[in-house]
Amino acid sequence: MTLIDRLDPRTRLVAALLFSLAVVLVPSLAAQGLGLGLAVAAALVARLPLGATARRLLGLEGFMLLVLVMLPFTVPGRAAFSLWGLQGSEEGLRQAAGIALKANAVAVALFALVGSMEMPVLGRALARLGVSGRFVHLLLFTTRYLSVLEDEYRRLRLAMRARAFRPATGLHCWRSIGHLFGMLMVRSLERAERIDAAMRCRGFTGRFPCLDDETQAGPGRLDLGFGAASAAGLVLVI
Repeated sequence: MTLIDRLDPRTRLVAALLFSLAVVLVPSLAAQGLGLGLAVAAALVARLPLGATARRLLGLEGFMLLVLVMLPFTVPGRAAFSLWGLQGSEEGLRQAAGIALKANAVAVALFALVGSMEMPVLGRALARLGVSGRFVHLLLFTTRYLSVLEDEYRRLRLAMRARAFRPATGLHCWRSIGHLFGMLMVRSLERAERIDAAMRCRGFTGRFPCLDDETQAGPGRLDLGFGAASAAGLVLVI
């Protein structure tokens, strides 16, 4: 168990939120670079797997690539370079670098502090921080039943393939895909009604019971030390 795993989930959530706000709001590239360094340090403490983390970051970079490439040519300012007759501005380069630093710093920090947290633990921590109970229940039910929806989708796709359906460009294909998603929504609503009835029969009152009473538990020494170190890092960034 790593140091991050031993922290109170509420401490991890609050630290991730404050860090994200600090990194996003600071305008200096040096401060944003320092924030990225602190996020990488947290990832090392959390012992994140390098390969999986790199794949997640590559997905993020691919999503932002077009914006980062276009900014130097669309933001007006002093010319810094020329490419194929297009002038790239220094201000655009700074904005692109700032967006890249902020996005990567926040993503790595969330991977380290929140990404390794199981969803029931995350939901309970959000509830203990005062987040709306309806939002917490929606989050937990969504993560719990995504796999059920995926299984239902695979069964419908298998039934379509058994009837010789092949994806193609044409009105019949698009109509069939529309029917597929419509039937998936209908079966999802039916499954939701059955789950709701089953939970009511078992005495569900809108609140998930917890076997261990942690409502009165305060932060421990490890949480206080981590909070102090996080506060010092945020002060340096700001």
